[in-house]
Amino acid sequence: MAASVVALTAMTLPHNPGHVGEPRPHQAMEVHRLEHRQEEEQKEERQHSLHMGSSVHRRTFHSSEEEYQFTAADYALAAALALTASSETSWEAQLRHQTTSVELEERGQKRVGFGNDWERTEIAFLRTQWLLRQRCNRKALRRRAEEKVREAKELRELCSGRGPWFWIPLRSHAVWEHATVLLTCTVQASPPPQVTWYKDDMRIDLRLFPAGKYRITNNYGLLTLEIRRCTIEDAATYTVIVKNAYGQASSFAKVLVHTYLGKDAGFDSEIFKRLKLGPNVEFTSVLKPTFAREKEPFSLSCLFSEDVLDAEQNIQWFRDGRLLRPSGRRQILYADRQASLKVSCAYKEDEGLYTVWVLSPLGPQEQSTYVFVRDAAAEKPGAPGSPLNLRCLDVNRDCLILTWTPPSDTRGSPITSYSIERCQGESGQWVPCHEAPGGTCRCPVQGLIEGQTYRFRVRAVNRAGSSLPSKASEPVVMGDRAEAQRKTEISFDLGRKITVSTDEFEDFVTIPSPPTNVHASEIREAYVVLGWEEPRPRGKAPLTYSLEKSVTGSGTWEAIRSETPVKSPKFALLDLEKGKSYVFRVRAINQYGMSDPSEPSEPITLKGKPATLPPPAQVQAFRDTQTSVSLTWDAVEGGPELLGYYIYSRPAGSSEWQTVNNKPIQDNKFTVPGLRTGKEYEFCVRSVSEAGVGESSAATEPIRVKQALATPSAPYDFALLSCGKNDMVIGWKAPKRCGGGKILGYFLDQHDSEELDWHPVNQQPMPTRVCKVSNLHEGHFYEFRARAANWAGVGELSAPSSLFECKEWTMPQPGPPYDVRAFEVRATSLMLRWEPPLYTGAGPVTGYRISFQEEGSEQWKPVTPDPVSGTHLRISDLQPGKSYVFQVQAMNSAGLGQPSVPTDPVLLEDKPDAREIEVGVDEEGFIYLAFEAPEAPDSSEFQWSKDYKGPPDPQRVKTKEEVNKSKIILKEPGLEDLGTYSVVVTDADEDISASHTLTQEELDKLKKLSHLVRNPVIKLISGWNVDVLEQGEVRLWLEVEKLSPAAELHLIFNEKEIFSSPNRKINFDREKGLVEVIIQHLTEDDKGTYTAQLQDGKAKNQITLALVDDDFDKLLRMADAKRRDWKRKQGPYFEEPLQWKVTEDCEVLLTCKVTNTKKETQFQWFFQKKEIPNGQYDPQTGGGLLCIKELSKEDRGIYRATVSDSRGEDDTMLDLTGEVLDAIFTELGRIGALSATPLKIQGTEEGIRLFSKVKYCNMQYMKTTWSHREKRLESGDRLRAGTTLDEIWLHILDPKDSDKGKYTLEIAAGQETRQLSADLSGQAFDDAMAEHQRLKALAVIEKNRAKVVRGLPDVATIMEDKTLCLTCVISGDPSPEISWLKNDQPVTFLDRYHLEVKGTEVTITIEKVNSEDSGRYGVFVKNKYGSETGHVTISVFKHGEEHRVLEKM
Repeated sequence: MAASVVALTAMTLPHNPGHVGEPRPHQAMEVHRLEHRQEEEQKEERQHSLHMGSSVHRRTFHSSEEEYQFTAADYALAAALALTASSETSWEAQLRHQTTSVELEERGQKRVGFGNDWERTEIAFLRTQWLLRQRCNRKALRRRAEEKVREAKELRELCSGRGPWFWIPLRSHAVWEHATVLLTCTVQASPPPQVTWYKDDMRIDLRLFPAGKYRITNNYGLLTLEIRRCTIEDAATYTVIVKNAYGQASSFAKVLVHTYLGKDAGFDSEIFKRLKLGPNVEFTSVLKPTFAREKEPFSLSCLFSEDVLDAEQNIQWFRDGRLLRPSGRRQILYADRQASLKVSCAYKEDEGLYTVWVLSPLGPQEQSTYVFVRDAAAEKPGAPGSPLNLRCLDVNRDCLILTWTPPSDTRGSPITSYSIERCQGESGQWVPCHEAPGGTCRCPVQGLIEGQTYRFRVRAVNRAGSSLPSKASEPVVMGDRAEAQRKTEISFDLGRKITVSTDEFEDFVTIPSPPTNVHASEIREAYVVLGWEEPRPRGKAPLTYSLEKSVTGSGTWEAIRSETPVKSPKFALLDLEKGKSYVFRVRAINQYGMSDPSEPSEPITLKGKPATLPPPAQVQAFRDTQTSVSLTWDAVEGGPELLGYYIYSRPAGSSEWQTVNNKPIQDNKFTVPGLRTGKEYEFCVRSVSEAGVGESSAATEPIRVKQALATPSAPYDFALLSCGKNDMVIGWKAPKRCGGGKILGYFLDQHDSEELDWHPVNQQPMPTRVCKVSNLHEGHFYEFRARAANWAGVGELSAPSSLFECKEWTMPQPGPPYDVRAFEVRATSLMLRWEPPLYTGAGPVTGYRISFQEEGSEQWKPVTPDPVSGTHLRISDLQPGKSYVFQVQAMNSAGLGQPSVPTDPVLLEDKPDAREIEVGVDEEGFIYLAFEAPEAPDSSEFQWSKDYKGPPDPQRVKTKEEVNKSKIILKEPGLEDLGTYSVVVTDADEDISASHTLTQEELDKLKKLSHLVRNPVIKLISGWNVDVLEQGEVRLWLEVEKLSPAAELHLIFNEKEIFSSPNRKINFDREKGLVEVIIQHLTEDDKGTYTAQLQDGKAKNQITLALVDDDFDKLLRMADAKRRDWKRKQGPYFEEPLQWKVTEDCEVLLTCKVTNTKKETQFQWFFQKKEIPNGQYDPQTGGGLLCIKELSKEDRGIYRATVSDSRGEDDTMLDLTGEVLDAIFTELGRIGALSATPLKIQGTEEGIRLFSKVKYCNMQYMKTTWSHREKRLESGDRLRAGTTLDEIWLHILDPKDSDKGKYTLEIAAGQETRQLSADLSGQAFDDAMAEHQRLKALAVIEKNRAKVVRGLPDVATIMEDKTLCLTCVISGDPSPEISWLKNDQPVTFLDRYHLEVKGTEVTITIEKVNSEDSGRYGVFVKNKYGSETGHVTISVFKHGEEHRVLEKM
């Protein structure tokens, strides 16, 4: 044991950098000894140290010995190491207590007879002894703790600068193929070392291997290398090298990979026997490439041959090598031997190589396919695709760095910027937070809240608009990254831990020290990220930071403002000017104040715009499969900036590139699936980095999508076709995979069962699959094997055949037929063909019996009840979707012979891309049958057959071969050519064949078509057409297909050929195939039949037009009308005639429009032959307008507008009577009905009034109906209904409670009906009644109030000495009181003043007036309802002053 430990230590000793390879055994052994002692004595040393202080020097114990002092870290370490001392110390105390008790009992037994005094003395002695021992124990424990603390301190100092060494080295592994191996080791070093892994002395770079192949971790000195799904290539020596400033160390291990097959793999091993107990699971379906679309679902599924036990554990799905697990978007299902992976909402991050892995007794089985996720349709046409692969890096308390991958498709417009959105917590609300320039895919995000969870997403923006948002990033929690580094976990007491933080050792600090090491941690085109170190000492109070900037050389500092306090030792500056150099400094702030500024940083300048990576070189395309192409290119030296590659494709000859992948490919090779077989494509590749998508590489040469050339698979199913005494005839089936080329021949080997070695039968490849082997020994058993060869080389060696005995056949029955194959496989039918047997037995073959076997059955059933005479048979009425196996037996007079080798299982289905024989007539008129097969290999041949008896007669047909196409042409079609034509494509991995039966009816149709082609007719597009042109000309024209320049036209009119003349112009445009005749002035002489005779080479046609009888008369009238109208339009004319329109304001507008006017053109309006002066005309637009604001019957009549100048005159009329007038009034009524306002309720002095305002009301064209509680109302004593020009009303006189309820007004105008309702009940009725009562009372008061009705003038003049008499009429009930006023003073009726009242007449008389009587007089009447004053001004003048008074007045 000790020797092994010493050997292990020596093997993993660290090395000094200055003396590489020289071990330092003394130092390593000392470290090992101290650590070992520390682990053994941890428990008993911890409890005492727990009581030591963290920052104040204390004494370890009080004694006469020297006092020791330790630092705070020493006390904390001692406290953690001494936690377990309590349990062990208590155990030792119990042991001592038990020993003392035993001694006491023994002594008590010996001295029990000496009396109580001796007993008390003994007890006191023992107690004193126990106390002394306890004191000694305490001192010993103190010394021991102090020694442990001192040793721990030495150990820490020794470990603070130490080269790496392996505490646990790597160990070798032997694993099964497709399993996962985990290499682990433990390393110790200070500072932490740099770790590098190697495979056979080659460094492991994860980017150079498939995604997920290797996984490397370093968890606090525990190093792991995980190798997933091991293959034979993974068997190697793996080495890990660790290095720091004090040295380096290495450890290695071997990995052996065993396969499940073969003797070396262990057929006799327990694991093989255990796995053989279960069923062998194989795939029965193939995963195919899937093309999904973003935000839409997709699924993958595969079928197994057997049920998979414990499917959840034994079936696993991977994407790019990473194990997939169920999630909210992803389901992994298994049922009925089918495993499926369903994704409910696809993102571009879901694109990649998907692999399904299933555990089987013969080893793990797996299938892979690629899933492509295309961009979703943009919200705006032309907007780019969405970004992908969002990651949050360098997460701090309030900021982080967000990175993403640019989209592959920008839709023709470059990306100008990226819009960043964030979502806080689980709110689901996405808020724009930043915009990054288009030349970078990296951006800082700050102003975040510590402790909060955030998700981010990004949109790409170009000139067309914004893309859809990317997939949201994973949630991140904002926190202090350095907080975890300031904490240390120490294990104790069997798994328990204590956490010690350096914050607890911080001294009390008021004003913090300045931060240090201010530097630019990241410099980009648009921003700079500053970083610095926290001040030392830091203190326990929380810190924030203030930043300042200065332009280099300016000497002035400017504070940098931030929306939120800066809590992290990082800050992004987004507003710096390009081209300027800056320096920065930082201040720390806590609750006590602000520190001095830090030392300035080095000068910092924004970088230029980052350049995209160059395109890959040497992009080459190679054939792969029938629908895919393999691409390779030279990797771009981009370092960590390279995010991958985007691939683009286009059909040859096209200019538009289409994206192949939307998620960057990490490898420098890729297989592009989903291509059309036989088509040519070009490809290019672009590098992807954070700076964007680079330029395109040079396009590859056009490549046709075909199967790549490879060696063929092995032949199989050997059969003995005939046997003699010393020879055998052997047959076999062709390889299932021909390798994309023609099989050039076969090499056959033979093996005598009595010998050890195999011997070749032929040295040169034999072209047929039947071989006669001679020079054999009669009675010996032989087995055979073969290999096929094509242009790629010799293929796989077949498995040995069964043993055949070399014994001459003498049986009378025939031997087996051979080469039984199925062609023309469809959903319900197929064609079976075979070769007759080589051994015919006692007589010739008279027929064949065909049998079939359904999938899953062991019973052979006959296809036909009777034998078949030929060597082919079409089998119909089969069940689609099922698989069948067929065999053939020959028969002669002796009976049925040996059965043939069964065919491979044939699945009955209609292939979506299956092609049929095309039958038609070519350009030269020959009847042909053609077959095209784009998927055919380059070396394939098209083998035609007539009635399955061999190639067609070359005397009757001609064969023409093209690329992937073959055609047979019937030379002289006749009855001899009727029959079934079939074609088979050779050297194809799958059946490519078809047939067509040419019948008499079809041949007759083809002959007619052939005659038309050989005797062509010029195709008529449009026959004779007749148009009347603007000036009254008549145009006759027809159109045929495009003609050659040599085409001829002969125009026959009434059996005579005509040519162009002044009245009849003939045009013939051969390029357009247009023939036209323009007759300037149609007359009776042009009546007749027109015939156009056309000839172009062999093609001819003749088209006739008859212009006679009513057709000609109608055309003549139309031409004359057009001519007259054209002449009218030579001057000003009405482009739009008079027409009426009703506006929303119920005004009637009469409008017309004139064109072809001049400055002097005159426009006039007339009504009933009288000019209307208020008509309007706009010379700029030519519009005429006449507005009738309130239409009435007086406006009926004929309206006319005229326009004239020197060139001519035109007019337009509108008869506004009869139906036109009714239509206008109906429209006015409709608009009025629609304009009706909601019913309003109004109290009046007579009762309650309901009314609706309308813009127009005409009861002749509008019908109104009032209803109360759905009962129609009629006018009566208490109900009055009526209308005004703008109002429809209902008056309820003397309202009562029975009048309450819902009132409805129905307005009908034409087809429009409008219903309005109001509820006259409740508060509405009460309010209306109150208003009615109030108005009624006011009316009574107004009626009975005292009033001066009439009689007094405003002013009166009179000459002196005359008598003035003023009379007025008054009213009022009761009779009012009467008084007169002069200049607002009561008049005293004495002497010259007299008052007389006669009924309602009141008269005042003033005798002999003088100037003193001048003034303002008033009569004042009053009763209980009110009062009123009537005024008059009296002016008295002297003789001769009358004119002056009048002038003053």
